[in-house]
Amino acid sequence: MQKILIVEDEKAISGVLQSILSDELPGYEFVIAEDGLEGLKQIEKEDFALVVSDIKMPKVSGTELLKQALQIKPDTTFVMISGHADIDTAVDCLKDGAYDFISKPIDINRLITSVRNALDKRILQKTNQHLKIENTTLKKKVNKKYQMIGESPALKKIQDMIEKVAASDARVLITGPNGAGKELVAHAIHAQSDRSKGPMIEVNCAAIPSELIESELFGHVKGSFTGAIKDKQGKFELANNGTIFLDEIGDMSLIAQAKVLRALQESKVSPVGSDKEIKVDVRVLAATNKNMQEEIKAGKFREDLYHRLSVIEIYVPSLDERKDDIKLLVKHFAKIISDEHGTALKTFDDKAIKALENFSWTGNIRELRNVVERLIILGSTPINADDVASFVRK
Repeated sequence: MQKILIVEDEKAISGVLQSILSDELPGYEFVIAEDGLEGLKQIEKEDFALVVSDIKMPKVSGTELLKQALQIKPDTTFVMISGHADIDTAVDCLKDGAYDFISKPIDINRLITSVRNALDKRILQKTNQHLKIENTTLKKKVNKKYQMIGESPALKKIQDMIEKVAASDARVLITGPNGAGKELVAHAIHAQSDRSKGPMIEVNCAAIPSELIESELFGHVKGSFTGAIKDKQGKFELANNGTIFLDEIGDMSLIAQAKVLRALQESKVSPVGSDKEIKVDVRVLAATNKNMQEEIKAGKFREDLYHRLSVIEIYVPSLDERKDDIKLLVKHFAKIISDEHGTALKTFDDKAIKALENFSWTGNIRELRNVVERLIILGSTPINADDVASFVRK
């Protein structure tokens, strides 16, 4: 049970405070300290969800208690109680780190409101601390998930380009076949940019029905169409101060393309069904597996939008164009898959690697990962060329 410390040298007042607050806050245990020195000893001994302290007390004043306690435990939350003559002192306490002060004679409603708000603030701070720890852990996992594995000249060229473009806000169009790792490039650009502390919002344009893509990107207001039962923020707004990654941009409808073009030109979006314009500060990365020049000639993609998106263009080669990386990729996937399955790490002998290098990988890196997983489940230890011949059909 969390505890609240009341530091007050007048027993009648401390008793009233305990009686009132215990009725309002039944989930807390209350501790009484009769002066500032005893209060300081209590704070040194244990953590309190809140300290309610008088200012004028013998031995150690409330102001000294506040200063010394916050040096020992900076997260301690204080609500100070002061007489009318102590208002200037109370204001100084706020500057020194107190959450609030209550004047004597005490207004009970004011006291209850202040104490509740102080406790809510502490809970929010604790939650935010946990979220920061979780976010740091999650970012490490995410960064590992989106590692770019390999040492081939083709991959090194991409990594050099990422390093150069990440520092800018230039829009980047990432092209290449399905499964080649275009999303890895997008995540690497975001992670190395000044926007890395902001959100990275991904939109798979091919997976969203054309009639819903506007709502997905720009949001909507309640009642703007059938099924719009409440207001919804769009991906552009969610990505504010960060990066939005428009994957498979070549599959976006011409109507949505026009809206995206306007958003890029004006840095503003309008939710479906609303006249309101929302200012957004977003870096746009896009990817496609299509030949955009052919799409433009066929009238399926706006040329003006293409030029807006492709300030920098990065081509991600197929796995067949970077077979030198297969050995490192196999080792990387074997470790990840073994960890996921909770099994001992299996290795691949040189002949198995050579056999994999001789295949044509139409499904690219995504296909290779699936094959590695199949061989780890079904193959020998270590995995050999016979396993590849038995379990990989090409």
